[in-house]
Amino acid sequence: MASKPRVLILGGLGFIGKHLVKYLVENNAASKIRVCDKIMVQMARLGKEFTDCFSSVECIQANLTDPDSVARAFKDAEGDYNIVINLAGETKLSQSDEVYEQGITKLSTNCIREAAKHKTEKYVEVSTAEVYEPSDTPASEAATVKPWTGIAKAKLKVEQELKATKGLPWVIVRPAIVYGKGDVRGLSPRLCIAAVYKKTGEKMEFPQWFEQQKINAVHVKDAAKALWHVALNAAPNSVYNLAGKDNLDTKKLNSFLEKLFGIQTAPLGTIKSEALKVIPMESILDEINGETLPNWLKLVKESKLDYTPLSPYLELEQIANKSLCIDGSSVEKIGFSYEYPAVTAEELAAQLSYAVNEGWFPPNMTKL
Repeated sequence: MASKPRVLILGGLGFIGKHLVKYLVENNAASKIRVCDKIMVQMARLGKEFTDCFSSVECIQANLTDPDSVARAFKDAEGDYNIVINLAGETKLSQSDEVYEQGITKLSTNCIREAAKHKTEKYVEVSTAEVYEPSDTPASEAATVKPWTGIAKAKLKVEQELKATKGLPWVIVRPAIVYGKGDVRGLSPRLCIAAVYKKTGEKMEFPQWFEQQKINAVHVKDAAKALWHVALNAAPNSVYNLAGKDNLDTKKLNSFLEKLFGIQTAPLGTIKSEALKVIPMESILDEINGETLPNWLKLVKESKLDYTPLSPYLELEQIANKSLCIDGSSVEKIGFSYEYPAVTAEELAAQLSYAVNEGWFPPNMTKL
C-alpha cells in the first residue's frame, strides 16, 4: 500500500463521515480522498466546523443502490482506491424490512462487489454492535450474534456477503452508540427530552428496570480515528468492536442530564415500575412521545430555530429494554487508543454547544 493511500469514503457526508474526512485532512493522511454520498455536498449542511476540510476533498453524488452508479463512484482516471470505507446506508430506526433490504443490504452488496472488481487493498465495513444478542455482559467479537434491530439484521447480511467475497481483504467494525458533535440519533434524543423537562419543570421519572439498561457509546472522534487505524493496521478479514470503557447505563447518563440541565431524575417506585412491565412497550412509548414531542416543538418555535434535525422522539427499538453492551478493547491490541474512554458531562456539554451554535438546539436551556 502506498505511503499515503488513495481513499474512497462511501456515505462520507454523514455524521461519522464528516469527522473521518476532517481527521484525514488535518493529518494529511491520504494522497486523495473521494467522498461519495446520495446527496450533493452543497445540500449536506456540513456545519461551520467541517466546511473548510471538504474544500480539499472530491465529492460526488451517487445512488449506491444502482450498480451503474456504484461503478461510476469507483471509477477514477487517476487509478483505483487503495482503501474503501463504507459508511453508507439507511440510518433511520423502525423502517420496514424492504427499506433496509434496499438501503443497506443491496446498497452495501453493490459496493462490496465493485470493490472486489477493483482489487481494493482494504475494505472497511461499518456495521453495528446491535448484531450481538442483548446482554448486560460486555460482548466480545466472538459473542453470539442475534440482531435485534432492523438495521442490525440488514447489516449482518452485509457482513455475511463480505465474508463470502473472494479476493477482497476486509475489516468489519461494530461501533456502539456514536455520540459527539453533530450527533442526531445517538444520545441526542435523550438530551432533547431533558430540555423538555427543563422547560416544564417536572421531574424526569422512569421505571426501575430501565435504570440499569446498558447504552454503551463511543465518541465520534474515536470512531473516525479507529476506522483509519484498522484500515492501515488490522489484519485482513478481522472484526473489531468500538466502545468506551465506562459501560455507560441509563442511571449514569441521567446523572449527567441532571448536571447539564439542572433537572431532577428518579426511578418510579417498585409498584409503578412492576405495573409497567405488563403494559405493552408500544403503549409506554406512545405516552412518552405524546408528552415530549409537542413540548419540544413548542420549545423550538419559541427559540425561533429555522431548522433542526434533533428530536426527543423515541423509536421502539431505542427503549425495548435491551442492553447494548460490548467490549471495545480488542482494537487496542493493534495499537489504537481511545481519546475519549468514557462519556462525560463535559463532552455532552460540547455536543450541546455545537448544536446550539449550529442553530439546532434551543439556547439557554442548559447550564453550559
